[in-house]
Amino acid sequence: MKFEIPEQKKLVYQMVIPIRWGDMDAMGHLNNGSYFRYLETCRIDWMQSLGARPDQDTQGVVIVNAFCNFYRQIEYPGDVRVKMYASDPARATFETWATMERTDNPDVVYAAGGATTIWVDFKAQKSRDLPDWLRAIVS
Repeated sequence: MKFEIPEQKKLVYQMVIPIRWGDMDAMGHLNNGSYFRYLETCRIDWMQSLGARPDQDTQGVVIVNAFCNFYRQIEYPGDVRVKMYASDPARATFETWATMERTDNPDVVYAAGGATTIWVDFKAQKSRDLPDWLRAIVS
């Protein structure tokens, strides 16, 4: 099953991640698990840039699903630009989307993924309403 990134979304963050030799699989391509690691790294860096560092004693985001579509193989060496987008804020959730491109081949999407993100109270293990400051960012 293939999920498509929607047209209506808001660019909220981007970062460059160096491709490490250890991220490769036996075929010399970026390992499938590494794509998810890159998506996670970008999402966590974005949250930290907003002052919402993961802390089990407070509130923050978790994901309830994730996907990645692989369009082209990424190979070492190089750098990957991950662009994070947001859309569809609801009471406690919003969607995150990301594209991955090589910095030496900009605007060519090598992979694209996303996740449903939910705001939770970690101690109570319950969802909470998105804070107004975050809703303004993802709307």
